[in-house]
Amino acid sequence: MKIALISPNPAHLDDMGSHLAKGKHETRRVLGGKSRMREIAEQDAPDLMLVDGMCCDPAELAQVEHITLNHPNTAVILLCASQTPEFLINSMRVGVREVLPSPASAEALDGALARVAAKLKPVVSQREPGKVLAFMSSKGGSGATFLAANLGFQLAETKSVLLVDLNLQFGDALSFVHDGAPHATLADLSRDITRLDASFLAACTVKVAPNFQVLAAPEEMAQAMDVKPEHIDAILAVAASHYDFVLLDMSRTLDTLAIKALDRAHQIFPVLQAALPGVRNACKLLAVFRSLGYSPSKIEVIVNRYEKTGQVSLEGIQRSLGVTSLRTVPNSYKEVNDAINNGTALAREARSNAVTRNLAEFALALSPRAEESRSLLGRLFRRA
Repeated sequence: MKIALISPNPAHLDDMGSHLAKGKHETRRVLGGKSRMREIAEQDAPDLMLVDGMCCDPAELAQVEHITLNHPNTAVILLCASQTPEFLINSMRVGVREVLPSPASAEALDGALARVAAKLKPVVSQREPGKVLAFMSSKGGSGATFLAANLGFQLAETKSVLLVDLNLQFGDALSFVHDGAPHATLADLSRDITRLDASFLAACTVKVAPNFQVLAAPEEMAQAMDVKPEHIDAILAVAASHYDFVLLDMSRTLDTLAIKALDRAHQIFPVLQAALPGVRNACKLLAVFRSLGYSPSKIEVIVNRYEKTGQVSLEGIQRSLGVTSLRTVPNSYKEVNDAINNGTALAREARSNAVTRNLAEFALALSPRAEESRSLLGRLFRRA
């Protein structure tokens, strides 16, 4: 069983945590009080949350009710040094499974765990974590932002999608699919990271389509300093637990923040155009990925604005990069540029465009279930 043990008392954490570890439970010990409950529920999704130090104040139970309402697969047990009848009744009303003495004896813990485990058996397993996909240009202007934003729009036809703009100083991913300014950005979320949960994350995004949201980069360069690697790690953990796809528009700077995000990614898509400067930079980028220990299966190179009559062939690019396959996106400069200038997704303006169709196929390759494939193609092209 996956257990989160939260207590403001280090001695209680050690005693109860050691006993839980003997039972082969996956236990995370968290030093703190009730304010840590939302954070742990969002990031870890434990089967059981043991919260020590909750006593007789009914107002404290609002924190518990949030967990029981928003995370129904997480059982909550409170540990209280003193318990009034009113507190016990109110605890049960907000969905608490049991209230134990604090600190709880080994026998009391074992009995409570057995009862929780028995009730967990018929529960359907939780949804699979969402896939994190990172897009990074090998050279400025290669089109990674356009591809990330427009692929996200197409995936959102059938899946929930969050696009995170990690180009902290010059990010403009939102402008590719939306013509307004964000009401909050990644910097605002990072400055208030202790409030992080699914609802706060969603509140900081811009809703572009029913299933498509964008977490914008900071509006001012100085605000980029507010975003730390540990913030990105926590945000992506919450995002992956609530969205089917989390797309990252990366900057070209490989710093500790970028590496933290790339470590979280299931796949990384370096984007280049069929020209020697982009190919040279892509070689350097792939060398860095190898040094970071990323598997070749995690990397898929995209050649954007590809034309068969171009001077640099796909075979030449493959030889230079040492890869066996490439994904290509055709050139459609005018219609793509018009969509970017209008601040809207290409699929909204040009459903029959070659790039639109290419990205629809890309989306289906990422989410290949047959029933969804028919639905997506039908939605995209019924008015073509």
